[in-house]
Amino acid sequence: MSQLRAAAAAGGLRRSGGRAVPAARRSRKGASPRGGTQAPPPTPHVFSDPAEIGALRRNLLAWYDRCKRDLPWRTLAATEPDADRRAYAVWVSEIMLQQTQVATVIDYYNRWMQKWPTLQALAEASLEEVNELWAGLGYYSRGKRLQEAAKKVVSELAGRMPRTAEDLQKLLPGVGRYTAGAIASISYGQLSLQATGVVDGNVIRVLCRLRCIGADSSSPAVIDQLWDMANALVDRSRPGDFNQALMELGATVCVPKAPLCRECPVKQHCRAWRRVEKELAFASQKLFGKPTPVPDVEDCGVGGCPLCPPAMEPWDSSLGVTNFPRKAAKKQPRVARTATCVLERRGCHGAPEYLIVQRPSSGLLAGLWEFPSLPLDQDLQEEKQREALADHLRAWTGWPVVAGGLRFVGEVVHIFSHIHQTYVVYSLPLDGDVTLDPALTPSRWVTEEEFHASAVSTAMKKVLKAREKQRGEESSPGKGSKRKRATKPQGANSTRPGTQLSLRAFLRPPTSP
Repeated sequence: MSQLRAAAAAGGLRRSGGRAVPAARRSRKGASPRGGTQAPPPTPHVFSDPAEIGALRRNLLAWYDRCKRDLPWRTLAATEPDADRRAYAVWVSEIMLQQTQVATVIDYYNRWMQKWPTLQALAEASLEEVNELWAGLGYYSRGKRLQEAAKKVVSELAGRMPRTAEDLQKLLPGVGRYTAGAIASISYGQLSLQATGVVDGNVIRVLCRLRCIGADSSSPAVIDQLWDMANALVDRSRPGDFNQALMELGATVCVPKAPLCRECPVKQHCRAWRRVEKELAFASQKLFGKPTPVPDVEDCGVGGCPLCPPAMEPWDSSLGVTNFPRKAAKKQPRVARTATCVLERRGCHGAPEYLIVQRPSSGLLAGLWEFPSLPLDQDLQEEKQREALADHLRAWTGWPVVAGGLRFVGEVVHIFSHIHQTYVVYSLPLDGDVTLDPALTPSRWVTEEEFHASAVSTAMKKVLKAREKQRGEESSPGKGSKRKRATKPQGANSTRPGTQLSLRAFLRPPTSP
């Protein structure tokens, strides 16, 4: 228990199940967020036996040495002799891995490190270059913050990375408690009494199952307890490997659904697993007519325990160890609709070119490129949507855009972390050279290849794919009926499906009623 009381409890951010959330803060060591003295947690929810802690460390590290995945950032962390380069390599990987699966990150990481192998190289890059390489990885502000922090290290810290978890969190913008602990332990092997644990989504799941913590795993009280436990468990001689082993266990064995408990190297230390085994033994005894009562050794015996499952959500035998961790009900994403126009023209070699515009430098998808778009009211009818988009294009470009010239492509749905976004997609083919006022929002014409190489979101790639699919259906023989169903009636000013608008037709002013 003394190890728990001595554990550091700095505030910050953590990575949890794909999202960064605030870690609980304390006004002073050993004090609860409300200012009172925090009572020690009941024994079943902690590791209080030094012998058990030692055995868990040995078993977990032995398993990690045998079974760890070969990942590029681990290779760099193990082979790079320069401490600053090593820390930078780990830092990039930890930022990319926030809210993103390992399999997705590997290719992005390799390309990033090839393009910017050092902090100095990243600091000299433009934000446009960073966004282009990050495109498709999601949560684009991560790349921007990473570059901003790299610039600070180069300009204010003489290119030298902070050497402790505390300084990493204090000096680097965007580096929270989890990331600081990961960099310090993996890159520097921060040893002895300063050894730092880590708590991310995988670690939360493992620790909650090991100690039957059934309270809301995102609550401040539980987060405090998990950080204390991680700091108490971390191996003092191999902190980086231990932290990676704990995360590896959660990613490959102690997974959210259908965990591989029989392959777990620390199952003998897992109270959730013990409970499952007890229930199986009881069921077996009952089957053979020997209903000997089996005591519930996992009940902590403390009334109103803040770490046990709430009374209204008791243990469900059908779930086994996946009873843990418990999470609060997820907030439903906000529903949004946006009208988007794929403006296209024939390039010099006959291939289509598309007009893209740059988003503002702050907010959602900051600085990325997209097709001209307009947020819509939820209850707006299709005809009104078309008119609103035409008005927007007319006000933005100064062209007399006709609503009937906008051709309906379809609806594209994209789910952001907090937004259920539907893009109502139209196209507007142009015949001739159309130029834009340079004073307008930054914009440019791009080929399909240039579009995919630009800093565009996955949602915009879906939009272009929908337009290209429609074009393919229009040009394929025998697809007439499909094409007719896919294109909504567009009124008297519309042209036949598949007909290329001339520039004159596009700029024709609306007729008087």
